[in-house]
Amino acid sequence: MKIDAREIAALTQAQPAAPRMDMYASIHKALRAFMADTLLGLGRMDVDDDLEFAQTCDRVMQLLDLCRAHLHHENQFVHAAMEARQPGSSQNIAGEHLEHEQAIMALADGVNHLMACAKPARPAATLALYRQLALFVAHNFEHMHEEETAHNRVLWQCYTDAELAGVHDALVASIPPQEMMVVARWMVPYMSPAERTAMLSDMQQHAPAPVLAAVLAQVQPHLTQPEWTKLMRSLGLPVVPGLVH
Repeated sequence: MKIDAREIAALTQAQPAAPRMDMYASIHKALRAFMADTLLGLGRMDVDDDLEFAQTCDRVMQLLDLCRAHLHHENQFVHAAMEARQPGSSQNIAGEHLEHEQAIMALADGVNHLMACAKPARPAATLALYRQLALFVAHNFEHMHEEETAHNRVLWQCYTDAELAGVHDALVASIPPQEMMVVARWMVPYMSPAERTAMLSDMQQHAPAPVLAAVLAQVQPHLTQPEWTKLMRSLGLPVVPGLVH
């Protein structure tokens, strides 16, 4: 791959004049954070520490599960919306999704192989999996950029923000609670303060109080104290370190 300076410069002009409904922005922040953190964790793993070894392998599997679910959500909701009004517009990325499914299966096989290794074979198997995961992450970063630019252009041309919000809400409603908690763990800490407030204030208004409390408890350990304080104040909640109200 070559770095295209023109493509990078063009990004400054890629955004619409007025902010539009962007279904990709937040979930892609979550995926980038989860991918990068998992890759770094695998690279620094102590293969002789059985607990750390098991936890890190499980972490890679959790990432793969979320990536697989994300592909299905995009295929079912986002690509369907694109095809409904501009047939063929999701074809290239849909093909990459098939490749990602195969890559996810290969990575899962790599994790299972690593977990079955005798201890002396762990370092070599870990390095092989690390490089395999690094390539998967690299391709996904490029893939997400294509979705955030080319796909958003189609969506913004074909749909109003209200219509896009309806597609997004239907997608979110289809996500099982356990998966949603994993998404929240990786999404909320890596949002900007304004994005956190927008997401959680909407939840505050429309979701049962125990749901909001569970999400806050999930994300608090991954926010700095200043970030947590800003969030609590923006939601009109008391700032009590270590407690969620």
